[in-house]
Amino acid sequence: MAKKEISVQGTTISILINGGDEDYISLTDMARYKDNDPNAVISNWLRNRNTLEYLGVWEQLHNTAFKPLEFEGFLREAGLNRFTISSKKWIQGVNAVGIRVKAGRNGGTYAHKDIAFQFGMWLSPTFQLYIVAEYQKLKNSEQLALEQNWNAKRLLSKINYQIHTDAVKSHIIPRLKSISQGKQMLIYASEADLLNIALFGCTAKEWENANPQLAAKRYNLRDMATTNQLLILANLESYNAELIKQGIEKASRLTILRRVAKEQMAVLERTNADQQYRRFVGNNQNGELQVFND
Repeated sequence: MAKKEISVQGTTISILINGGDEDYISLTDMARYKDNDPNAVISNWLRNRNTLEYLGVWEQLHNTAFKPLEFEGFLREAGLNRFTISSKKWIQGVNAVGIRVKAGRNGGTYAHKDIAFQFGMWLSPTFQLYIVAEYQKLKNSEQLALEQNWNAKRLLSKINYQIHTDAVKSHIIPRLKSISQGKQMLIYASEADLLNIALFGCTAKEWENANPQLAAKRYNLRDMATTNQLLILANLESYNAELIKQGIEKASRLTILRRVAKEQMAVLERTNADQQYRRFVGNNQNGELQVFND
């Protein structure tokens, strides 16, 4: 996970960014807003019956390994003077995933953002509102960076597509003797769909028919591609251009391109290339990556 920080009313709060909806916010940092002993603040919050009920429901919704019987034991004890609980005791007792304890110098207790926001409300409704606002600013800036750099990848595939169309123009069109401009365009489209079939498993038209709402908004198959798919598409465009120059027939090229696409996707998924790219983008929002607009 990448680590980010936000500042809320003079309090610096760490966030572990995991992409999507799985960010974890430091309860330890948040608790310092109220007291210099954050562990005591978190334990007092956990002792609250309403807190345990909320955590129990959250775990049941998100955690298939949650232990409901052990949870009922905690719930029976909640509110009694003798009842004490810590983050570690909760995690180990019910096999919780919504709260995590991170060791080390920059460690502490972290919670899924849903739980962290509930903790913030317990600390102070005003404080919680500021946390939500600052967190949303952070996520918006990340999303903007991802979209801008996705456009850079999209441009890469467009540049390589020029290499691809030049190969068609120089090595396929001349073999067909004199053909009309309209038929030439069909050939270019056919070669583009060769790449689409190899990578996506369908033609551009088939995608439009299957996604009429997106097509109505003028989105196409490649607009909806993932970062990994765009990387592979750029590679396929260059590779197919070389196959065309070698005079390899279309059916054989499709077989080769399908194999290459499958092999490259397996490598990218095995190495979590898309997540690594997203983390890299998230850590380089100050211009280290050149951004192109589509």
